[in-house]
Amino acid sequence: MVAGMLAVKKPKPLIVGVEGTQLTDGEKTLLRHLAPVGFILFKRNCQNAGQLKALCDELKTFSPMADPLIFIDQEGGRVNRIDWEDYMAPAGRTIGDLYKQNPDKGLKAAQLNGYVLAAQLKEYGINVNCLPLADVATESMHDVIGDRAFSNNPQEVAALCAATISGLMAGGVYPIIKHAPGHGRAQADSHLELPAVDQPLSALKAQDFLPFTANKECPLVMTAHILYPQLDPENCATNSPFIIDEILKKEMGLTGLIVSDDINMQALQGNMAERANKALNAGCDLLLHCSGKLAELEQLKTVPDVTDDVLNTLENLPPLGKANAELLQQAKEELKELLG
Repeated sequence: MVAGMLAVKKPKPLIVGVEGTQLTDGEKTLLRHLAPVGFILFKRNCQNAGQLKALCDELKTFSPMADPLIFIDQEGGRVNRIDWEDYMAPAGRTIGDLYKQNPDKGLKAAQLNGYVLAAQLKEYGINVNCLPLADVATESMHDVIGDRAFSNNPQEVAALCAATISGLMAGGVYPIIKHAPGHGRAQADSHLELPAVDQPLSALKAQDFLPFTANKECPLVMTAHILYPQLDPENCATNSPFIIDEILKKEMGLTGLIVSDDINMQALQGNMAERANKALNAGCDLLLHCSGKLAELEQLKTVPDVTDDVLNTLENLPPLGKANAELLQQAKEELKELLG
């Protein structure tokens, strides 16, 4: 099944952003050429419920996919693109702190939080929420992660990620576990520069990898634009064939599609076409490009079409649940009790 307004063609392995609350003529023309797998939304795209639903409906007509992926970062706390819902999720640390006091309540809150977020997003046609954040907090970590992390304990992070994944999928939205192989030790913001985590494999396995390995069947995985010099001294994780193949897939056992973090970030070098090709050649299955800038998107016209293997995986993602209005209301009430 292919969207009617596009010629029958393979999509490009791109998840792209757009500039505003509705598509411009220039964006429409370019998106017809790009034919991306999907899209990603930011606060600049989210004005109100009616507008957002209309934008999602229109975006879907510019992808050859039967059910295009529409991503959003609706994490909770300080990372919310939609700000008008009756339930607004807390920061990850809030749920992690509850887990430390009472593990059963913490897990319940994580699962219900995922369920409610998914139900909210599904109303607009959004089907991927960029959660869970599997980065293990450290004393030296940069504030770009900060209270977004559940905990400084990898076992706790693993359990809360599993509960979040379960809730999101039960509510009808795909999770994407991030930022593999772990952002918690980074002392710089990869939006602005390339961080380095100079730790041996043994230390990373004991802490950073654990939440990912415990959730290795998550259908989507987001990479970290971080240099791990003791794993690959030349390339950040997104651009490292060794890290993607030997670490993410073999050592950690991740089976989901590998999605780059935003290739527009300043941690990476080169023009957008060069960045895209480097990440794809390293083993990324899909690429995020988030700025919505037409001049940058133009450079992605040369990106090769999605591979047959990736397309087959996309067309056979695991089934999702569907939120029930009565259960949704119960979940919101229970979250109010759990989180205060």
